[in-house]
Amino acid sequence: MKELILIRHGKSSWEYAVGDKDRPLLKRGINDGHLVANAFAAKHIKIDAAFSSPANRALHTCMIVVRVLNYPLANCKITEALYDFSGGSVMSFVRGLDDNLDTVMIFGHNHAFTEVANDWGNQAISNVPTSGLVHLKFNVERWADINHGITANTIFPKHLK
Repeated sequence: MKELILIRHGKSSWEYAVGDKDRPLLKRGINDGHLVANAFAAKHIKIDAAFSSPANRALHTCMIVVRVLNYPLANCKITEALYDFSGGSVMSFVRGLDDNLDTVMIFGHNHAFTEVANDWGNQAISNVPTSGLVHLKFNVERWADINHGITANTIFPKHLK
């Protein structure tokens, strides 16, 4: 069994004259990240690995979530493949994961995460919102064999307020 937890970055700011990768989280993004992280932590799911897009907003969201989960930040890896907006690069990255990892958490962007959630899950999701979490489960032994699984959980900030 392989499990993939997708977490879209928190709400980010457009008010600074910085490139897309450097955009920071808004206070709402920070607060929503904590809400989702605490709700997920209550499920007591052990994470084997965490990977983040190199974008500031994704990395900051990653830092919030792994801190709440007591997962070592030093074990989080940054990968350019997750700075993807269509989903193809994310899917290739996931299919290339080490098969010794069973439960992997990734932090990235839309529309990629909505596409992945809908292509691989069994629950239609019109849009993974900022700070939204989608937990997918696959009845396979190898990441390369992922095709269709089940949508085990969704945790969206608007449902927690």
